[in-house]
Amino acid sequence: MTAIAGTDPRDFLKDLASSRAARLLRDALDQRWRAATDSVDRLSTIHRYALLPPGKLIRPILMLESAAAVGGRAEDVLPAALGLEYLHVATLVHDDIIDADETRRGRPSVPLVYGLPDALVAGDALIFTAFEAITECRAAGVSDAAIGASVALLARAGNDLCRGQVLEAQLTGNPGIELESYLEMIRLKTGALFRAVCQIGAVLAGADPARCQQLARYGEQLGIAFQIRDDLLAYTTSAAAAGKSPTTDLANARTTLPVLLAYQAGTTAQRRRLVEALGRRSADAAALADFRRLLDDTGALDRAPEHVAIHLRRARHHLSTLESSPSVAVLAGITHFATSGQW
Repeated sequence: MTAIAGTDPRDFLKDLASSRAARLLRDALDQRWRAATDSVDRLSTIHRYALLPPGKLIRPILMLESAAAVGGRAEDVLPAALGLEYLHVATLVHDDIIDADETRRGRPSVPLVYGLPDALVAGDALIFTAFEAITECRAAGVSDAAIGASVALLARAGNDLCRGQVLEAQLTGNPGIELESYLEMIRLKTGALFRAVCQIGAVLAGADPARCQQLARYGEQLGIAFQIRDDLLAYTTSAAAAGKSPTTDLANARTTLPVLLAYQAGTTAQRRRLVEALGRRSADAAALADFRRLLDDTGALDRAPEHVAIHLRRARHHLSTLESSPSVAVLAGITHFATSGQW
């Protein structure tokens, strides 16, 4: 697959889903998890429900394409790419516990189906499985040094992710925070995992430190843009399109970028309405519609995409000195795809 900057996002998504990287990942997930349909192991059953059918697989595709972009083979890093999908899904399970969300990827969430205690343990187990998966690359000839470095990078990303989650809780309900505080929070919460998938892919492929750092910076900026885009989706798309409840951010008083921008631009009366809406710590369809109008009236929903574009330009800049290849084209194409509401 070759991604082209002018490609319609819907076409790009279709091409990405049918790409060789996506097929490798889906086949490997099926082989490991769907084959165990007769298993009586409850933990495996929960993992199978959480992992299958898979989502868009953006993160593991990023790892495979990052490895290929520096001359590696996708097959050699495939176990690690699966591991990063396990970690991502673990964070979704834990997020649904924290947010009390009942829907994920358009169906009942893991905590709703299996209960909070088992969902928590299942998420924990997926994290441990992610580390184990990286070590499986040894069978493909990846060096112990590269595997050790990758495990360390994943541990660092996991710690950053947790610090970002705690920081998000500290910023909750306060729409008057500085933009820098919000950006640091999403850099940790979301940018860290995107950084890790790209950097680990390059490390496992044997790239030199400079190219590993380039891909790490690309991934981090892409992750920041993705989180801003995700923040917007709660107010610009339907629950069916988003695959989760659009009222979650408002019900949890999240200070996302649209809220922050609305507070900055709002009148005294509009700021008061923002604070009151966040303070209710509950939301239904009517409350969400009223809050969306408030964000629209302040111009926040028009200004937020400008911030997405800034970080995507930075991501593309970090790819600019890599040798041209189909994989680099895919990485660049993902940054154009991320400007749409199709993510």
